[in-house]
Amino acid sequence: MRYRNQLEPNELIHSFQLHPPYHFKILDYTEGLPVFSAKFDLLTTAEDDFRQKITRMPLYHLWKRWLSVQACFIGTTVSEYALFPHNQTESMTAESIQKTYAQDYTLTIVKDIPSHSPLLCDEDNRYAKNLLKALREIGFIVLSGQALAWVPIDFSSIDDYIQRLSSGRRKDMRRKLRKSADVVINKVMLGDESFQDEALLAQYYELYLNVFQQSEIHFDQLSREFFTTILQDQSSNGIVFTYYHQDQLIGYNICYEVNHKLIDKYVGFVYPQARDKNLYYLSWFHNLEYALKQGLTHYVAGWTDPEIKSYLGASFTLTQHAVYVKNPILRAILKPLSRYFESDALTLEQLSEKRQ
Repeated sequence: MRYRNQLEPNELIHSFQLHPPYHFKILDYTEGLPVFSAKFDLLTTAEDDFRQKITRMPLYHLWKRWLSVQACFIGTTVSEYALFPHNQTESMTAESIQKTYAQDYTLTIVKDIPSHSPLLCDEDNRYAKNLLKALREIGFIVLSGQALAWVPIDFSSIDDYIQRLSSGRRKDMRRKLRKSADVVINKVMLGDESFQDEALLAQYYELYLNVFQQSEIHFDQLSREFFTTILQDQSSNGIVFTYYHQDQLIGYNICYEVNHKLIDKYVGFVYPQARDKNLYYLSWFHNLEYALKQGLTHYVAGWTDPEIKSYLGASFTLTQHAVYVKNPILRAILKPLSRYFESDALTLEQLSEKRQ
């Protein structure tokens, strides 16, 4: 079964259900919705300036624990968008969420609802719009969510793509790619027999942790079991692009081909070699070239690092989160502060102003 808004293969969603991130609890699926609960720091998605103001307040170390609450999330952390069943109307879904979950958790968050997404069909976009309206009507606060990066494959070559960038960026990209010219790139299909090797599986997870640990947000650490499952899953049509320098694995990128789109999901890097060889940039252009050669229509590059992805020429589509705050006093406090939790929207606005 595929859900509304689903870009990823079914196998990836199923792996999340079997092996959720550490400290996540998968909740009842009887309503046909992917749902999990987890401890959530209210400052996780706050703007940097606002977060710093809060953390500098008197006696913050004594009361900061009150900012961490048990939250219920409608969605997953492995899908680009919130996933909804096809057999429920928008009002049915909204009422089900409020009745089944919103009364039991401090926060109930319907995460990553698409907003006029160019990656989805008109029907799914209409459903998302009507669902947001239904959620608002029953007391949910709607916030601007994350910025999903994507690139239409409407260029004839990588040189053609780079030529569309500003002169300064063109020069910088070519310099970075020259520096990584001695990196060897290979393609391995998920489910390959090499992924039966426990030492290799451990190495892949270690490289994932390298990236996770240097990121700013540490909300959803994927488990070793999850990685083993997706690496050994031959049915998902997944690909691993590996990056070697002097016969050493210094990085990899796990992607999926689904419905004529290349969906970029996970990377693992060895530092400092990955930075020295500009693997982030190299993998970007390699993925674009692969999508072009395969005749795909889109490269979907994920949520993180909007500044870098904008620099590399990505387009963006924002999502929205619908949040229900059970405590009326906390709801009254958070509602006027909601604009401070829309960091990706602010980032894209600032990037747009710089270009003008």
